[in-house]
Parts: sequence; structure tokens; C-alpha cells
Amino acid sequence: MDKAVPHTELSDRDRLVTMIGILTAMLLAALDQSIVTPAMPTIGGQLGDPQYLPWIVTAYLLTATAVAPLYGKISDIYGRRRTLYAALILFLAGSVISALSPNIFVLIGGRAIQGIGGGGLFALSQIIIGDMLPPRERGRYSAWISGMWAVAGIAGPLLGGTLAEWNWSLIFWLNLPLGAVAMIVINNPLKKLHAVTRAHKLDYLGSLLLVVATALLLLMLNWGGAVYPWASAQIIGLGIVSVLLWIAFGIRLSRAAEPLVSLEVLSSPIVLAGCFAMFMIAAANVGLAVYLPVYGQAWFGLSPAGSGYALLGFLLGTTAGATFAGRLTLRVVRVKNIAIIGSIVSGLGLMALGLWASQTSLIVLEGLLVVIGFGLGTTFPVTTVSVQNGVDQKHLGVATGMLTFLRSLGAALGVAVLGAIALGYGIPLGAEAGGSIQHVTDTFPFSVLFYANAGLMFAGAIIMALMPHKQLRGRNETAAPAPAVAE
Repeated sequence: MDKAVPHTELSDRDRLVTMIGILTAMLLAALDQSIVTPAMPTIGGQLGDPQYLPWIVTAYLLTATAVAPLYGKISDIYGRRRTLYAALILFLAGSVISALSPNIFVLIGGRAIQGIGGGGLFALSQIIIGDMLPPRERGRYSAWISGMWAVAGIAGPLLGGTLAEWNWSLIFWLNLPLGAVAMIVINNPLKKLHAVTRAHKLDYLGSLLLVVATALLLLMLNWGGAVYPWASAQIIGLGIVSVLLWIAFGIRLSRAAEPLVSLEVLSSPIVLAGCFAMFMIAAANVGLAVYLPVYGQAWFGLSPAGSGYALLGFLLGTTAGATFAGRLTLRVVRVKNIAIIGSIVSGLGLMALGLWASQTSLIVLEGLLVVIGFGLGTTFPVTTVSVQNGVDQKHLGVATGMLTFLRSLGAALGVAVLGAIALGYGIPLGAEAGGSIQHVTDTFPFSVLFYANAGLMFAGAIIMALMPHKQLRGRNETAAPAPAVAE
């Protein structure tokens, strides 16, 4: 039975302070997806067993993606503050283990624990924004998060390379003061934050099926074409077992007394359209971030650092697009049209980049990347607020967790699919192993990559167009105000 007690409304100052704490916590998760990569050669040289270095990244992404949907449900049951603190503590514990690692295997284990905590930070930040504000006002705050991700995308590799020159363990020790700041800042405001408390228990069997099915799928995507051929028994076997577990998870949802993901949420066409549109857009976003530097090095002859700076136009465009769309949600009735137009603009920019891949200059490239990033950036706040607006307040955590999960899964799939295209067309990827990338004389393989990304953006636009319209709720129109949690 849901229980309610009187609560104190959050003031504007409380909301601002909470956002600062959320952004700090989010910065931890965002940085740790990119800060480790430049330090991997140094880590391999000191700890040995360099053949296992990719697992430093894979372990984090695998656990972070697999547990993301669990946090929404757990926070709906036990409250946002407790769940966010648990995620932060797990993340910081993993950071300490990683910093003190005597060998590569302990480091991989520490990174996996970090991922378990980090997987909750992004989902919970969006959920807490949903608790603080009605859907109509959430977009501008979601834009702050998009901007923070852009900052982390630039700062992560640069900071990781710099700290590795001193001591690679500093990469992980850095998380402790940032985590402490986040916990102190958000402590008092989150005591006023309220959510529905439930007497029911978490569906542990459903949770296990979801985590294992996701882990096997991600292993298949990571290993396929890189460690084992796509047609190998190992990859096919992982795929078959993953499909069987997904089927078992679906059966469990229909039979559990309180399923991990509510059937009411799954049956919402708004939630389904928003989640799958985000799946496509995330695939394009991460795929571009991974392979644009390769294009810069292989065609323009840029250094690894220079190719990273070449992403600046894309990241600035993404931030500007998210900010613009977030503010526009306050004025536009059919907010999904913002994301549809943005996706089409981004797709057209990618088509142009594919057509002009062999003729463009660095200045034109940066201009195109600003346009592509701007269009792509508009989709993030719009999709988030549309999904959250499509469910009752009591299902906010589950719906947001599902959105986060499909965003992470789409990113993994995008890297895998575009990686298969890159390998199939012989695009040089030597810099990923610390070497210099061979200069290419034919940009057609890169054009294929850009066209594939354009296809993903157009697919996202089509899915968003199919999303039913539901006007965003305002401050006095919240459908189901949630009672306070006793923390």
C-alpha cells in the first residue's frame, strides 16, 4: 500500500542546489566512460597482461548498462535519496578498488563495481528532475545534463592523458572529492524530495534475467568481429542464449505479481516510441564520437589530440541544440516536432558530410559538425520529457530507467555496427592501440559510415513522428502528485 505524509515543497534555491549536486554526480559517470582510454597503454605497461586492457572499458559499460533499468524500480520503492546515495557509494568503492589495483584483473573488477554505481547516476538524475518539476519545465534542466556530457566528452580524454603522465591511479582518486561534494550538496534538498513508497518487493528473478540477458547481448556486440568472427560458435551461442533469456524475461513480466517493468508502462505507445527513438539516436551519437577522430587522423592527418579537438564543433552543437530545445519546450505545444525536425536536420548534415567527405576542409567540417550536433542535441531533452510525461508519477522511475537502458544499449549497438562497417571497408583503426593511423586516399568507407549514421537519425525521426501527442503537464496540472517518502 502506498503511503503519504506531509512534505515541504522544494524552493527555487533547493532546485538549483540539487541540480548542482546532480550534475557533479553525473560528471563522475560521464568522465569515467572516456577518461580511462588515454591511460590504457600506461596501465598495461605497469600492471601487465595488456591483452585484457579492453575489459577496463567493457566491464564498466557492461555493468552500467545492465543495471540501469533496476535503479528506476528500486528508487520507486525505497526513495530517490537512498538509491542515489547507494549508487554513489558503489561508484566510489569501485574507484578505490581500481586505484589500489595490484593487477589488471582487480582493476577490471573495480571497474565493474564502478559501473554498477555509475549505471544509476544518469537514470536517477533524470528521475529526480522529474520529481522536482512538471514535464513542461524539465527540458531546460535536461539541457544542462546534455551540456555536462559534452564537457565530459572533451575533458575526459585530455584529463586522462594528463593524469596518466603523473600516476594513472589519480584518474580514480579524483572521483572521491567529486563524490563527496555531490553527497554533501544534495543531502538536505533530497530530504524534501518525495516519491511513492511501496510495500512490495523487487522482482529478483526478473532482475536477474534482465541483467544476464543484457550482459550476454553486450558481450556479443563487443566480441563480434573483434575477438571472434560474427559467424563463430561463440558469438552465435551468446546471441541464442541472450534471446532465450529475453523471452524468459518477457514471460516473467506477464506472470510476476509486481513485474520489474510495469505492463502499463510497456503498453504506452509514447514510452515505446520515445525509448526506441532514443535507441537510434544514441547509436548515431556515440558512433560519431568514436569514428570522427579516426576520419580526422586518416584523411586530414591530424594528431590524436588534434582529432579530439576536431570534435569540438559537434559537442558544442549538441549542447546548443539541447539548450535551445529545452527552452522551446516551454513555448511549443507539440514538442515532439522539435525532435523530429532536429533529427532530420542532423541526418541531412550527415548526408552532406558523406557526399563531401573527400572535398571538405577542416573549417567546413567544423561547420557541418555544428549543424549535425545541433540537430542531434534537440532530441535528448524532448525525448526525456515526452517519455516522463507519458506515464503517471508513480511509474516515473521505471519509465526513465527504461529510457536510460535503451540509450545505453543503442550506444553499444551503434559502436558494434559501425565497427563492423569500418572493418569491412578496411578503415584503419591503429590509433586505438596507441599507434599512428595510416593515411587513406579514398574517403568512400567513411562516407558509408556517415550515411549509416544519417539512416539512424532518419529512423529516429520516423519513430518520433509515430509517437502520439500528449500535451506536457504544467505546474498546476500534474496528474498524480507523489506523496513524501520518510527517509
